Amino acid sequence: MRGTALDIVVIGAGLSGLTAATVLREAGADVLLIEAGAGIGGRIRAHRDPETNAPLADLGPTWVWPKYQPVARKWIERLQLQTFQQFNDGDAVIEGYGPGPIRQPLPGQDGMVRIVGGPTAFVDAMYQRLDPSRIRRSAPVAGIAPDGPRQIAVRLASGDVVRAGQVVLCIPLRVAAETLDMPWAPPALLDVMKRTPTWMSSHAKAVAIYDRPFWREHGLSGRIASRTGPLVEAHDHSGPDGAPAAIFGFVGLPTDQRQNDPETLRQAILAQLVRCFGPAAAAPKALVVQDWSTDRHIATDLDISGPAHHPDVGPEVLRQSFLDGRVRFAVSETSEISPGLIEGALAAGERAARDMIDAQI
Repeated sequence: MRGTALDIVVIGAGLSGLTAATVLREAGADVLLIEAGAGIGGRIRAHRDPETNAPLADLGPTWVWPKYQPVARKWIERLQLQTFQQFNDGDAVIEGYGPGPIRQPLPGQDGMVRIVGGPTAFVDAMYQRLDPSRIRRSAPVAGIAPDGPRQIAVRLASGDVVRAGQVVLCIPLRVAAETLDMPWAPPALLDVMKRTPTWMSSHAKAVAIYDRPFWREHGLSGRIASRTGPLVEAHDHSGPDGAPAAIFGFVGLPTDQRQNDPETLRQAILAQLVRCFGPAAAAPKALVVQDWSTDRHIATDLDISGPAHHPDVGPEVLRQSFLDGRVRFAVSETSEISPGLIEGALAAGERAARDMIDAQI
C-alpha cells in the first residue's frame, strides 16, 4: 500500500480495531494502533488466574453463534480457535414466580457456543499477528483533523500529534462524539453517533468461581431466571471439561444502586446463589463484579441514563468514509450484521480495512 511512512492509524484496540489492524497489516500497511486504556480488547475482558494469567472467566461478551454467524465462523477457523457447547443440561432455577425458587427446564439457544479460553482468545491471537511496537496504550485521542491534502492529524490528550494517510476510528460512537474534536463531522453524523447505544456499556456482570461445578451434581444447569435479583439471568460458565467451574450472571440493579454499596451487592449475589444452588454456593474461590458503566472509555452519561437496548443496524452514514476517504468508522455498532456483538465487531473491522485496501489498488 502506498502512502506516508505511517500509512494508517487505528484508534481503539477493541476487537474491531484489532481486526482492522490485522487485515491491514497482512495487506502490507504500516499500522499504528492507539488505545486509550492500559490494556487491549475493549469490551472483551477476562478475569485471570493471579499466578498463571490464564483466563478463568469472561467479564464481557461470552457467546458466539458460528452456525448463524459466518464472519465469526470464518475468524474462528482462521485463528484456529476451538469452541464448545454452552452447558444447559438439567433444570434451571426460576425466582419470583412463587413463594420460593422453582426448578424447571429451560430451552437453550440453537447454535450458541463458547470459545475455549474465552473471547480473549480472539484478542490474543490477533495480537500475535501485530507488531507490539506499533501499539500505543494509555493514549486517549483528543481530536482528528485534516493536515494538508493527504494527511490526517491525530491529536492525543497528551498533546502529541500523530500523522497518517488514513484513520480508522474503532471506539464507541457516543464516546467519540462526546470526547473527540472532529470539526469536519457533519451534524447529522454526530447526531446518529449520539443516538447509537453502546451495547452492554451500562451493564454489570458477576462471575463466581468454584472448586467444582457442584450444581451439575444435583441435576441443575446453572441457569437462573429471576424477577427478584440481584442477578436477573445466570448461566453455567465452566470450562469445556467443567474446570474452572463458574457461574456468571447479569446484575439487574440500576447503576447507582450497584455502585453505592459494592459489598452489599456482593452479599446479595451470594445469598441468591445459595437460594438457587444450595449451601455450596456460599463460598466461591472468587466473586468478581465487572461494572462496565464505570469505564469512561466505553460508557457515557447517555448510555447510563438511557434505556439499555440492543442497537439496531444503524444508517448508512456510519459506514461511509469522510475527509475524501481518509477516515472511516469501524466499531461493532456500525456493522450491518449483528451490531454490538462479536460478529459485528469482526465484520466492522474487516469491512473498513478492506475498503481502505481496495481504495489503494
